[in-house]
Amino acid sequence: MADAVAEQLADPGSVVLPAAHRQHLAHGLPGIALLHIERAAAGLGPWQRAHDWLAAAAREPLTSGPDSHPFYGAPAFAHALACAADHLPGAYRHALDTLDRQMAADARRRVDAAHHRIDAGRLPALGEFDTIRGLTGYGAYLLRRDPGALALRAVLGYCVRLTRPITQDGETLPGWWTETGPAGRPDERFPGGHANSGMAHGICGVLALLALTARNGIFVAGHGEALDRILTWLDHWQHDTGRGPAWPYWVTRAKLRAGRLTPSARRRPSWCYGTAGVARARQLAALALGDARRRLDAENALVAALTDPAQLEVTTDNGLCHGFAGLAHIAARAADDAHPSTSGPLRAVLPTLLAAVHPPDTDPVHAATMLIQDEEHGPGFLDGAAGIALALLATTTAAPPRSAWDACLLVA
Repeated sequence: MADAVAEQLADPGSVVLPAAHRQHLAHGLPGIALLHIERAAAGLGPWQRAHDWLAAAAREPLTSGPDSHPFYGAPAFAHALACAADHLPGAYRHALDTLDRQMAADARRRVDAAHHRIDAGRLPALGEFDTIRGLTGYGAYLLRRDPGALALRAVLGYCVRLTRPITQDGETLPGWWTETGPAGRPDERFPGGHANSGMAHGICGVLALLALTARNGIFVAGHGEALDRILTWLDHWQHDTGRGPAWPYWVTRAKLRAGRLTPSARRRPSWCYGTAGVARARQLAALALGDARRRLDAENALVAALTDPAQLEVTTDNGLCHGFAGLAHIAARAADDAHPSTSGPLRAVLPTLLAAVHPPDTDPVHAATMLIQDEEHGPGFLDGAAGIALALLATTTAAPPRSAWDACLLVA
């Protein structure tokens, strides 16, 4: 089915996207380019297709500066271009050098603004720090492109400071507490705001970035303490589903004051929110810290979530963000790093997850067509056909992704 998706997305001129989506990594041209880049890097397709999609993405001026973010505009294109350039020495050098400078400058400006906000005693917006729109996403790019960059160290220093408690109206809150709802806007369902746990918009993206940089030997002052503060927070809010541990998508002010959770409906264990993303972030942190017990706990939590019929039942789509393809990809990446006692069970869940994405008795060409033409999810990367095809490729080979397309998700 991955081959069929790629064939049907061979020509960028055949895909009609809303204007607002063209520059978007999640929904638009840069994300679809990643599929052809990965296939070319793996020897499964021609580099010309990858180039055609990159050229289409760059045909119109790219948004940069304050109106861009890691998944939109120049930063989104930079991620796709870097994935290709790694396998084509000398190709795209001038464009990528320009984008690297832009990313570093944007990151430094955002870090400076964030420190001014902290100095003023104000709470952050989700878009200040999260993986999709914020400094964690910039950190993921900088780690990939220039691990020794001062800009990356500035981002990490900010992440450390973000984890320190902040006092508002006499109440102590975690430093990543935001006054809005999970959508980043004021929400009457979240009086007093919330602390977000997710990989996409919450503190687990920060945890994953701090863990990945530590695993690469990159540390800043307070690095270990920041990892420990986030892990301690997650330890406190961990609860038992009856099949294994899970974590809330977010903690509201009422729950914070009560100090505990109330029973809630079973939720999907996705990358963006839920046990899969949290468990992978915790596993990466445990590996960085050399904490064998916490590593096994995280891996066992992931196995439990991915074998729990109740949690799989509420997983209702196939995409990377919150669907079966994302679960399969996380399981495969976690298995690569797992203890021998848990790597086997993690790999054992893959056939079930992949069958949910592409049932064995389904015609792959028809299935690809249906994915691409799906009005809600379409051909894109984060929710749609291109991302599903990438996950299928990654989980059916013995090697990690050749192009590191998933670096933007902070799962490896």
